[in-house]
Amino acid sequence: MLEINLLPLREARRRAGIRQQLMHLVFGLVVTGGAAVLVQLRLAADVELLQTRVAQMDHDIKQFQPQLDQVAKFRKRKGELQKKIEVIDGLDKARSGPVRVMHELATRTPERLWITKLEAKGGTLSMKGASLDNEIVAVFLRDLEASPYFENVDLGGTKLGTKRDLKLVEFDIQATLAGTQAPAAAAGKGNKPKAKAAPKAAADEV
Repeated sequence: MLEINLLPLREARRRAGIRQQLMHLVFGLVVTGGAAVLVQLRLAADVELLQTRVAQMDHDIKQFQPQLDQVAKFRKRKGELQKKIEVIDGLDKARSGPVRVMHELATRTPERLWITKLEAKGGTLSMKGASLDNEIVAVFLRDLEASPYFENVDLGGTKLGTKRDLKLVEFDIQATLAGTQAPAAAAGKGNKPKAKAAPKAAADEV
């Protein structure tokens, strides 16, 4: 019987297998390295592009910086002018407000009725005067209530008086200047008390 030594064949196969594995490993390393290089090149290109854009933006900012400074100055100047306009408006309202109220009061005052005392304090207007009869006082109250300048018009009372042998009806009226009423008064605006009716007897006596 012939005997064949297979050890050299097995050794050759083992070495061939090792070489094949080494080749696969080297191939894998080459592929991985190539991919890493490509990624690195792509990142470097992106970084360079971004740096170029940043440099361009810096250049544009420097180029338009004078215009931006001018716009900032214009905005600051506009704010200063706006404040001055608000101050002027406030002074104008403070100046013209009493004039308009006095003009409105003079317009609403009927004939045969005189205001002898007028006082404004804290948005409340108090006035005293005299008339020939109660009906004229009632007309005056209605006119004040119809005015946009007065609110919460209230007749404090009336009494008979005499001046130079002339019988007069002296009255006391309080009103609130429009837009200056206290919060509590504004809340109860819907329940504003009616003006007190002048005593009928006083009218008869006049």
